[in-house]
Amino acid sequence: VQLQASGGGLVQAGGSLRLSCAARGNMVKLITMGWYRQAPGNKRELVAVIDSDDGTTTYADAVKGRFTISRANAKNTVVLQMNSLKPEDTAVYYCNAFVVHYIGESEYWGQGTLVTVSS
Repeated sequence: VQLQASGGGLVQAGGSLRLSCAARGNMVKLITMGWYRQAPGNKRELVAVIDSDDGTTTYADAVKGRFTISRANAKNTVVLQMNSLKPEDTAVYYCNAFVVHYIGESEYWGQGTLVTVSS
């Protein structure tokens, strides 16, 4: 399974960006898809995740009310809409997916996309 992420870039504080991630490859089903981020010198942290069956979402406290994760119309694709961006949102954002295969479950990561928010 490969996670193909797009979006990201440079934006001024208060602006918006949209990240998209598509899971491609052989799988029985997706369990969850989501986004994590890692700023320089920090550990990778959860941003938002969505359950592929019922659409239940989980957000980090730091992004609640500003970011929205949703399932796109395209199969096995999620979108992270990021509004009211702050300089502290600057990080490399990684797409993440838990997938069911016939032999068990696996976790996958995308290549990372840089989000830079200028003050």
